[in-house]
Amino acid sequence: MQLLEIECLGQTLRLEGSLAGWQQLFWGDQCVSQINANADSETFSHQFSLHREGSEQGELQVELKGSLQWQPFDLQFELLVNDELLQENTLTEKDIEQRQIAQHTKQPIKFSFVGMAGLGLKLLKSAKVIKVLFAAGSLAAYSWLFSIEFAIALILCLVFHEYGHIKAMKYFGLKTKGIYLIPFVGGLALSDDKINTRWQDIVISIMGPFFGLILSVACLIGYWLTDIEILAGLAVFNALLNLFNMLPVLPLDGGHVLKSIAFSINSKVGLVACMLGAALGVYISYYFGLALLGFLLAIGSIEIFFEYKRRHLSDLLPLNRYAQIVSALWYVITVGGLSAIIWFVGQTGNDALSLPLKILAS
Repeated sequence: MQLLEIECLGQTLRLEGSLAGWQQLFWGDQCVSQINANADSETFSHQFSLHREGSEQGELQVELKGSLQWQPFDLQFELLVNDELLQENTLTEKDIEQRQIAQHTKQPIKFSFVGMAGLGLKLLKSAKVIKVLFAAGSLAAYSWLFSIEFAIALILCLVFHEYGHIKAMKYFGLKTKGIYLIPFVGGLALSDDKINTRWQDIVISIMGPFFGLILSVACLIGYWLTDIEILAGLAVFNALLNLFNMLPVLPLDGGHVLKSIAFSINSKVGLVACMLGAALGVYISYYFGLALLGFLLAIGSIEIFFEYKRRHLSDLLPLNRYAQIVSALWYVITVGGLSAIIWFVGQTGNDALSLPLKILAS
């Protein structure tokens, strides 16, 4: 990932590295120094020479040195030119979190089906009218499958879930595209910006189901106060929907939580954990006959492949030990809360309201 980017003598000096200790220093687009993987050392020193034509000093000796601690993230550095201190600073996880992703040089456009598909997706994201069409399509699809009342309730649950993602994106200062409702699939919250840390991925992913938990609790309280059965139905089916999203299977929200925690430990643990999650998804898809989950698994497999392939080039700051524990507890509390609601409503004796519990019990 990119650790540092500063201006030095009119040129950009960029330091990139990985959790294993590998580092490269770039002067513009040219690699001028490299340190091989060595996770045991926290200190580093990069040195290189510059020849500046017309300069009275002739050849300049540049040194970037400092210390790097990954968990918790703390980067202290000094930039010296001919042994004269030019710049020094300390960066923490908050600095990385607020950093704008660097825009790399665009490559010449070449025709390909993959490229055309990507262009189509961008156009799809930018077209506001698509939101309305998808929302109308979702309402029609769910009304056809169930009823207009259930369709409206389901769309309410989906929007509230996706709003949780949007709220988390805005908390981190990310620009959002809004919410898209996809018929027979669910919802999608899109952002214009890229994340910088695994913690951002955790919070954005888990806030959707967590908002779903809040909605189910609110509906359950409303049911206790009014004895209106539709509120209990909304609470339990919304809980089941969000519990499904918390499955540790990519590209579901639970899969992103698992991926961020596991890959923060190391890439091998990340790969094994994601593959086990995929195996669980295959079993559930086969057992319940969920064709949609099978489709999502195919997408998730591609994500696992690219995540592992780019493990040494990742731009995401890993979670520290404290954040890993907090993320795991947050996940368990959310799953436990959703499961408790399904169990509680399932004890009412109503066959319709007991259906989610029967599905889980099977």
